[in-house]
Amino acid sequence: MSQAVSSPLYAAIDLGSNSFHMLIVRHVEGSIQTMAKIKRKVRLAAGLDENNALSQEAMQRGWDCLSLFAERLQDIPKENIRIVGTATLRTAINVDIFLRRANQILGHPIETISGEEEAATIYKGVAHTSGGSGRRFVVDIGGASTELIIGEGFEAKALTSLKMGCVTWLEKHFRDRQLSKENFEHAIEDAKKMLTPILQQYRTIGWDICVGASGTVQALQEIMLAQGMDEVITLTKLKRLQNQAMRADHLEELEIEGLTLERALVFPSGLSILIAIFEEFRIEAMTLAGGALREGLVYEMIDGLRQDNIRERTIHSIQSRYQIDTVYAAQVSELAGKLFHQCGGSAWIIEPQAEILLRAAAQLHEIGLAVDYKKGGEHSAYLIQHSELPGFTRAQRYCLGELVRRYRDNITAMPEQYALSGTSSKRLLRILRLAVLLSHRRNSALEPHVKLESSEDTLQLSLNAQWLDANPLTKAELEIEANRQTDMGWPLEVIAHA
Repeated sequence: MSQAVSSPLYAAIDLGSNSFHMLIVRHVEGSIQTMAKIKRKVRLAAGLDENNALSQEAMQRGWDCLSLFAERLQDIPKENIRIVGTATLRTAINVDIFLRRANQILGHPIETISGEEEAATIYKGVAHTSGGSGRRFVVDIGGASTELIIGEGFEAKALTSLKMGCVTWLEKHFRDRQLSKENFEHAIEDAKKMLTPILQQYRTIGWDICVGASGTVQALQEIMLAQGMDEVITLTKLKRLQNQAMRADHLEELEIEGLTLERALVFPSGLSILIAIFEEFRIEAMTLAGGALREGLVYEMIDGLRQDNIRERTIHSIQSRYQIDTVYAAQVSELAGKLFHQCGGSAWIIEPQAEILLRAAAQLHEIGLAVDYKKGGEHSAYLIQHSELPGFTRAQRYCLGELVRRYRDNITAMPEQYALSGTSSKRLLRILRLAVLLSHRRNSALEPHVKLESSEDTLQLSLNAQWLDANPLTKAELEIEANRQTDMGWPLEVIAHA
């Protein structure tokens, strides 16, 4: 009997200026599965003196961390490991001392990458894990550097790495630990000066969507969600958080709902840099990217993952993993899309991502059947909301989960979520339920010819009377569904025509 061979592991280590990170993944069904994420706050940048020499204490913190990482690397093939050092290791004049011992500890060479290479790798991580089409403007605020990239697809068109970060700005502008208006203003204005040389170039190139990567933006999004805001970062929200921060006199007294103690020290400095970027580039909205430097490193080590449609790759991977009937999933998706457009499409549901979410829900609604039929919707919701889904934001994952939770049987109102308006999510749910019901024979050739018309929240579904008489179960289920939706205050009328 042949012995099963496990999927090989891949590891990416990022020796950052604030924290050291290790990401371990394996390649599963056309996507990557995270096996471990290990992070240690090393505060390497804080160990630089006025001559840019790393202190012995800072180097020792780094070596101690790498001793922990080394244990996990010993069973991973050498060719599947990538270790990079970033801004602080680029700057330190005694970096050779640190690297000599670090290489001995890890048993694997460390690459100190340039700012431009760091920016390019960050962009690859974003491109491999984030949805959306068109040109992207990517912002990554690290401990000692900030990377700004414009790209399209997998190709970067502009790459910049600036020597400012949440640790260096903390030491420069909040050294007295005062959260005063003056300190914030100085930090913001200094960041704007750093941005001035690239403003014209970036505005000329332009972008369609803006995404933020890594710790600062992730912390901001977690704060906003904890405070009941949606996941989209705007300048208004950033200013609101600045005002919340200034209510505390000292950095050690900073308490903001959703802000972790681990992130509190560098929060005001990172916030200041991001406010400057929003104001100077006139950014209207930013969402959190699905990945950054570490993801860029691992994805580029694995062949076959460079696909333009990240969401499509993710859906196919999940379908394969949970043995979903892909032919039927495509049937439901096509029917749902047809019903969506019959209702008026974007005139009826205005958010541009609505049809994408509807089709994703249609293709994944049966994922829970891999666990159990009776509570299939509940299991589907759990698996979607707790899985890594590159290409979908956290709010979109939650919305998808709530849609598939309600794809059959009794209907309940959609809960508050931040991917779509309440009206739009309700309308998507109605279409999804009808698409699943009308395709239950699991053969597109046996589907009825239907027409779905909308007037605000009133729907009229027209079908051939002969077809209904020949399919009495579907006819009965449509009557039940019409009653269920109407009882919810969502009028649905089923019309049989000759």
